[in-house]
Amino acid sequence: EARRILRRLEFHCTPKHASWLNMVECEISVLQRQCLGRRIDDPKRLRKEIAAWQRQRNKARDRIKWMFTTDKARAKLGRAYPTTAKESKSL
Repeated sequence: EARRILRRLEFHCTPKHASWLNMVECEISVLQRQCLGRRIDDPKRLRKEIAAWQRQRNKARDRIKWMFTTDKARAKLGRAYPTTAKESKSL
């Protein structure tokens, strides 16, 4: 049974230190509060509910107000956010 389930999984290696992970966590939190705050026991209905929520969110052009700027990222995580050649010229 475990092998059957494992064959259905697809693994993606993503950096754990990058700020994009925080944005994903924020978006999942919004999904939980706005759409999944109740029991949905049918997988088809769950997919429909999430798709409807996503369409509404995209139509409204909702965004995450991200406060962690590139400069702040470089100050905290310099190795993960190196200065590009284009940015070096403007400095």
